[in-house]
Amino acid sequence: MREFLWLTVPVILATQALVVSYGLSAEHLPALADLAGFPTRVGTWSRIADQPVDPAVRAQLGADRLLERIYQSPKMPSGLDFFVAWFQSQRGGKTQPHSPQVCLPGSGWVVDDIARIHIDTAAGSIPANRYLVTSSLGQRAVVIYWYQTPRRVLAGEWESKFWLIPDAFRDHRTDTALVRIVVWSAAGRENEATVSAVDFARLAYPVLRRLLPS
Repeated sequence: MREFLWLTVPVILATQALVVSYGLSAEHLPALADLAGFPTRVGTWSRIADQPVDPAVRAQLGADRLLERIYQSPKMPSGLDFFVAWFQSQRGGKTQPHSPQVCLPGSGWVVDDIARIHIDTAAGSIPANRYLVTSSLGQRAVVIYWYQTPRRVLAGEWESKFWLIPDAFRDHRTDTALVRIVVWSAAGRENEATVSAVDFARLAYPVLRRLLPS
């Protein structure tokens, strides 16, 4: 079974790249996303600092627009990390979001628990992934993330790859964003951290719908 997966996954990805490339022979690139316009205050959350993305990391990500900020609220003085990577095109499969499912373990985080959640927002309910992770230094955090396109929000990596093809043929565009929220947590306070992450996501999603190209 494992050998079958090793063989089929590259085939699926290669087929996806070819189909999307064919469907986007007349791709309509959207205007660049205005992530800098994301407000410095969201509900009770206030910006503490903008986090500069290391040039090497920026080059590896290949995103056309990046935003990383630290926000803080009276209920969560330790703050949270809000990260958005927006890609203007995924044509050819060369520039696509890097899945936290891979990046978190690659950065030294051990995944303790994974869950699929739904977040109710003013712009509708959205699916998201919730990870509980621990670093090699014993730090704990709650990570929430989702993929956001003009047509839909997706939690799963394979779902996002599946919908890329029909949406590319329908709209002649493949822009997408990876949205990630990290809340650091003391042991036994994971539920509190999850509530904070969901609260910020609930407020952030409608704003992103306005800022990202429709």
